[in-house]
Amino acid sequence: MNDALDVAVRLLLVFVAFLVLPLVVGQTEHKVMAHMQGRLGPMYAGGFHGWAQLVADGVKFAQKEDVVPKDADRRVFQLAPAVALLPYLLVLVAIPVAPGSVGAVVDAGIFFALAVMGVGVLGSLMAGWASANKFSLLGGLRTAAQLLAYELPMLLAAASVAMAAGTVSLTGVLDAFEWWWVPWQIVGALVFFVAGLAELQRPPFDMPVADSEIIFGAYTEYTGLRFALFLLAEYAGIVVLCGLTTVLFLGGWHGPWGADGLGWVWTLLKTAALAFVVIWLRVSYPRLREDQLQKLAWTTLVPLALAQIALTGIVKVAIS
Repeated sequence: MNDALDVAVRLLLVFVAFLVLPLVVGQTEHKVMAHMQGRLGPMYAGGFHGWAQLVADGVKFAQKEDVVPKDADRRVFQLAPAVALLPYLLVLVAIPVAPGSVGAVVDAGIFFALAVMGVGVLGSLMAGWASANKFSLLGGLRTAAQLLAYELPMLLAAASVAMAAGTVSLTGVLDAFEWWWVPWQIVGALVFFVAGLAELQRPPFDMPVADSEIIFGAYTEYTGLRFALFLLAEYAGIVVLCGLTTVLFLGGWHGPWGADGLGWVWTLLKTAALAFVVIWLRVSYPRLREDQLQKLAWTTLVPLALAQIALTGIVKVAIS
């Protein structure tokens, strides 16, 4: 009975984090972009510093009409937002935030997380195909091409960490972590983070939703709360990507100078810092062209990830 209660409490906490953290990232993005780009709009709603901007956005989406195109595949069209969002909840369950604090221990946590994150992209493909809109279909096809290009370097970078730790368990990686891994795995960390941004279709990798070219890609025909679910999936993806990068490459709950007592606080601080970098990149860099996007993946990230694996193997042999 106690074990069942413990599991229920853990899953409830994960679900609460899943509901809260993406909204915090969304609110932060409004504020950071407002300051960096001199945008006054997000600073008005609710008075002091625009604290109610998120509430205003939620009310706006709730009031909009839920429209389904006449020629759309209705069932697939309506299911796509849930398919895009729910995989990130499953990944969040497997991310350890402190010693003994994880929704569910998954022995092959690294590959489980990467595989389930790939499923989330199916939501964009479903939306693009079911919308009966040529711009939506083009956005879906771009999503597929982007997934194929960036899944490989992301997996190779994670494999380097698995080699270093001798395990594919996320908890096992943290148990084996040493601080000298940070410079050792820095190339893999950069490859993993950049490839993750591309999978999330975040700027400057937002070709599938390039509004100046294809309106809003696979999401063009979506309105109201269904469109809001796609936005929530994007912010949930940011939380998951930054959490995985923290666990795999930055030591998770391990603090500097042996200050591990704060546990989950270190995990949240590192995740929040990486989320800020994600927002910062959106503000700072223009969108890549499709050829530049593919070239970056195949001629830069894949070779760097392979070089990181080779370096990891050399170091492992040398210290064994």
